[in-house]
Amino acid sequence: MSNLKELCSGLPLDPLPPKQGRDPRLPHAPIRTPNLTAEEERLALRNALRYFPPSVHATLAPEFAQELRQYGHIYMYRFCPTLRMRALPIDQYPCRTRQAASIMLMIMNNLDPAVAQFPQELVTYGGNGQVFSNWAQFRLVMHYLSEMTEEQTLVMYSGHPMGLFPSLPSSPRAIITNGMVIPNYSSRDQYEKMFALGVTMYGQMTAGSYCYIGPQGIVHGTMLTVLNAGRRYLGSDDLRGRVFVTSGLGGMSGAQAKAAVIAGCIGVIAEVDEAPLRKRHEQGWLMEVTSNIEHCIQRIREAKSSKTALSLGYHGNIVDLWERLLLEYERTGQLLVDLGSDQTSLHNPFNGGYYPVQLAFRQANQLMTTDPNRFRTMVQESLRRQIKAINKLTDAGLFFWDYGNAFLLEAQRAGAEVEKVGGGATEFRYPSYVQHIMGDIFSLGFGPFRWVCTSGDARDLAVTDDIAATVLEEIGANVSDRIRQQYNDNIHWIREAGKHKMVVGSQARILYSDQRGRVCIALAINQ
Repeated sequence: MSNLKELCSGLPLDPLPPKQGRDPRLPHAPIRTPNLTAEEERLALRNALRYFPPSVHATLAPEFAQELRQYGHIYMYRFCPTLRMRALPIDQYPCRTRQAASIMLMIMNNLDPAVAQFPQELVTYGGNGQVFSNWAQFRLVMHYLSEMTEEQTLVMYSGHPMGLFPSLPSSPRAIITNGMVIPNYSSRDQYEKMFALGVTMYGQMTAGSYCYIGPQGIVHGTMLTVLNAGRRYLGSDDLRGRVFVTSGLGGMSGAQAKAAVIAGCIGVIAEVDEAPLRKRHEQGWLMEVTSNIEHCIQRIREAKSSKTALSLGYHGNIVDLWERLLLEYERTGQLLVDLGSDQTSLHNPFNGGYYPVQLAFRQANQLMTTDPNRFRTMVQESLRRQIKAINKLTDAGLFFWDYGNAFLLEAQRAGAEVEKVGGGATEFRYPSYVQHIMGDIFSLGFGPFRWVCTSGDARDLAVTDDIAATVLEEIGANVSDRIRQQYNDNIHWIREAGKHKMVVGSQARILYSDQRGRVCIALAINQ
């Protein structure tokens, strides 16, 4: 408790915490290349030092300057807490209102090493989904929240706390904005520069808004996507023996392994970075791991033959896997894959979101820093190879979709053949998952409905699971067939969720529901 009180007491200045660098036991964000001028470097330093009194500037300025030059950003590692970050039971947070304590719980969950992609760089997922821009902001926000009353609102601006402002008990306790940039000045290069200056940050959907619930949050949507892809493309609810090939085992993409097994199919997921792959395996989200592509093909054959649900992590590049599957088809005439997609972080293709097949993981990390232009060229060449293999496999019967990660967009920019015949440059050969699969579900009013048991007690979560399933069973009796199918999918999900050990971090749950289901579940839980 004293550690939490210390954490919420503001910036430690007298004495300063001991200097520390990157923890070698943790995965770290790639080095950024903002290409700042000397004047911009001085501005970045001034912006970082604004949080501290002049008396400590002489100590901190050279340290922050070194971080900026070495990592491309000022993270303020010295102020990274030694307390293990995790969602503690809500009663442990020093606060004046439990609403503020719940926000503190959610922030610490986003930075839990079991949850976050790069915890010391305050990145939750997606390669650049920041919770805050630096550790001073984290400490100040925790302090503000510990002091907040129910007549105050915390205003956040791209990680920077503007302060506590008077408001009503019925007002939001936090108003958050991230990455608000005039479109004319929002290129990728301009973003890198502005992030290094400390004036904007990319918070993704739930990192910088403090509401990530671990990879479970996307498992459910991914499970529904795979399930409905089977219905649409394969004409079947039964996915036993069907193979789904994709890439990525990070904060969001890591959901694919678990989703495939729940849907009943064989999920084969390529991942170049061993750290997230091992994390998912240790958490039980990934059943098997192999770095041997021939063994990978053998396991696909075996699982397909026995119709055994399997999640198989291939430690290697997705392009190698697609090309090997194509070679197998050309040699034997057997198409080993039925469904395909991609979840590499192609919103961030040249700074760790996508790794070209021509380079090993460490080589790629070095080249993106030492020769960004050559790295960009290799990424685009790799994308062309990936699309070439996928195109040939889809001609043979594979069904492929874009997962909203800018895969087709970046492939098009790279010169790959992704345009639809007769569609010009405005229509892609492959549909997006929203266009073909999830759009129909959204049109029925179904979407993510999530809750967190702030007690941290797994038994409380089990009770809410039972309440939600019971409610959906009751209200699903007198609805149309299309809506009943959605209710049934979600009842199956909620009944199976505990068995599949979905929780990573806070005791949280997600399901999809329409307005009626949300209201009825919320009322039942409250009662």
